[in-house]
Amino acid sequence: MAHDAFFGKISEIEEKIGPLSPLQKILLTTDGSVTGLLEAVSGHEVAVRTRSQEVISADSECSTSLDVAPGQAVNHRVVELQDSETGDVLIYAVSDAPLERLRAEWQNDLMRADIPIGKILKKYLIEGRRELLDVMMTKPDPALSRVFGIGDTDRLLRRKYQIIHNGAPLIHIEEVFPLSSFSGESRVLVKAPSRLHMGLIDLHGGLSRVDGGIGVALDHPDTLLEARASPDLSVRGGDPDATRRVEEVSRALLSHLGVQGGASITIHRSPPPHIGLGSGTALALAAIRALCDLYGMSVPVRDMALTAGRGGTSGIGTGAFSTGGFLVDGGHSYGENGEKKNFLPSSFSKGARPPPVIARHPFPEDWQILLATPHLPETIYGGRERDVFQKYCPIPGQEVQEICHQLVMRILPGIADRDLDLFGAGVNRLQDIGFKRVELSLQPPLIPRLLATLREAGAACAGLSSFGPTVYAIADTGLGEIECSAREMLGETDVVISRTRANNDGAMVRAA
Repeated sequence: MAHDAFFGKISEIEEKIGPLSPLQKILLTTDGSVTGLLEAVSGHEVAVRTRSQEVISADSECSTSLDVAPGQAVNHRVVELQDSETGDVLIYAVSDAPLERLRAEWQNDLMRADIPIGKILKKYLIEGRRELLDVMMTKPDPALSRVFGIGDTDRLLRRKYQIIHNGAPLIHIEEVFPLSSFSGESRVLVKAPSRLHMGLIDLHGGLSRVDGGIGVALDHPDTLLEARASPDLSVRGGDPDATRRVEEVSRALLSHLGVQGGASITIHRSPPPHIGLGSGTALALAAIRALCDLYGMSVPVRDMALTAGRGGTSGIGTGAFSTGGFLVDGGHSYGENGEKKNFLPSSFSKGARPPPVIARHPFPEDWQILLATPHLPETIYGGRERDVFQKYCPIPGQEVQEICHQLVMRILPGIADRDLDLFGAGVNRLQDIGFKRVELSLQPPLIPRLLATLREAGAACAGLSSFGPTVYAIADTGLGEIECSAREMLGETDVVISRTRANNDGAMVRAA
């Protein structure tokens, strides 16, 4: 493609989304080493992570682009170019090289080592020129969204080119990076885990302490939020409730920190509210963390939660955001001089700090989690949730004692020893005692039947997350059969079923 046509493609992109930055244009049009450019800009060495490497037979498209006969052996390589200091993925690249044009030593480095192509060319003094073929803007597929940690509404910039050696294509390369990368704008992306809330420990208060939570952070579904520097505050994306919540917490934080400015915030994705996965806490903490990083502020996560009005009952959502993993929190002081004087849910416990996490363990990676969220006409939150606390608390002290017994002698040892049967026995027992018994008693008959079906199908444990309606099952094998049993039992019920694993890292934050 002639250079004037190539730059015409860039002009077409700019007509749709506004000006590209000088660096973005250079990365799209350079006929030199992209690796060298990235190292010059970042000041860090670029590392290559090979995602896949295989020898394939050239199909019609590949044979045309490389000018080889169909069926010829071609080295197909997919890599990520990463900042070696931060681990951020800078460029995603796919290359094809006909083996017949590669000398043996070139093949060795290209096929067996994590070395950028530009450095291979320099190492072996391979004379060649880069011939630019195309540049375009596309939507990310789910795989590339995960690679770059971007949202489904973001865009990707792509370019295709060839390295010509001895008059023939030596390598055909396609490089991809997000439109938001290298833009010159101050930008922060935060990906926050959701969580299962397995139960509250003490809603009796006999030891002058209440609440206490048990839970685990989830890898999926997650919340992805982006903030860009802006003179004013604006929020888009998400449902109206999510937009309002983020705007309220953002205004409160900016006012508290005395920041003269705002931010353009985009909610790329977030689980629905009031289904038992803690989306409100994840969303609020993601917004606060994004603004803090955007303006160079350092605020502890528990202080973030206090600003957001979260964590007034449980510290599991805060702990999931901070560290991930399996979590137990120690609740709040209770009584006339305590943080809490009544049995109340988080939304009615303003001013109470998130409780401290008193135990945290990595959740075994081979333990799989199934989530099932039936669509119910009514869920329990807000005033109705407050009324439940007022009606059913205090919980009998004997039941609180058994919860503690199950936690200390079954659930925690089960996690520490990776003994799923022991862990599962404790979680199953939690469904029948304490406040979890109350939460389950308020569900439609469908929910207890679903729990029984999941256990009968082979789950080590099954339970209700928070007030539901999300139900979870945990197993180390046979999750497909368990899911099939659940779907068969639910029949025509409107339900969302998904498989996930624990998140053992907490929120991911990336600045660009």
